[in-house]
Amino acid sequence: MIQFYAPDLMTSPVLPESDSGHAVRVLRMQAGDRLRVVDGRGHIFDCRLLDAHPKRAVVDIVDTVEQPLSWTQQITVAVAPTKHLDRMEWLVEKLTEVGVNRIIPILCRHSERREIKVERLVKTAVSAMKQSLKATMPVIDEMTPIDKVLGSVPATTDKFVAYCDDAVGRHDFSCSYRPGRDTLILIGPEGDFSPAEIKTALDTGFVPVTLGEERLRTETAALYAVTACHVLDRLKSSTL
Repeated sequence: MIQFYAPDLMTSPVLPESDSGHAVRVLRMQAGDRLRVVDGRGHIFDCRLLDAHPKRAVVDIVDTVEQPLSWTQQITVAVAPTKHLDRMEWLVEKLTEVGVNRIIPILCRHSERREIKVERLVKTAVSAMKQSLKATMPVIDEMTPIDKVLGSVPATTDKFVAYCDDAVGRHDFSCSYRPGRDTLILIGPEGDFSPAEIKTALDTGFVPVTLGEERLRTETAALYAVTACHVLDRLKSSTL
């Protein structure tokens, strides 16, 4: 099944140029053909193509269905972008496929990448959302200093910081995670968090965790943590 993406479809029944071109030039769709469109906010539209224009395809909305997420809580990953942008794009793709509500690129003392183009990450997330047949896009923030993230987490959110420093005690994430709770997971840069950043995180209520015995790359650790959330949620549901 092919999904198209049009974030403003409810107010303007026109596909963006990229999706119009894919529908008309690549798939050779014609007026009268049916297509499935999502808006990234949880709506799936059954549409009929009215004007098969390759740059501005016009559709008619036949039916609208809401598709809730398969998890109920808010899952947020605050992660330091990798030096090589393609690895960060890979992470956004996989997090979108697995399921995440929000991705916050964070700027840390040891960050090797200090700037990021969010537009590229959004395009990656759109593609992954369509491929995985989801209807909701994760929110992707601009690069944010870690101190700002540490001080802005809601009191109702469980917050964890994963790091490699063995000098500071940590708990196994799978034992500390509470299924169904709003969760924020903090993942540091390739050079890890600085001791001062770890101390500040712990002082503001973050639970120190480890993701296993192996040392993981930044993008692997972030994907592992989110996947673990979903697995633990399902394990709890299966025992109820």
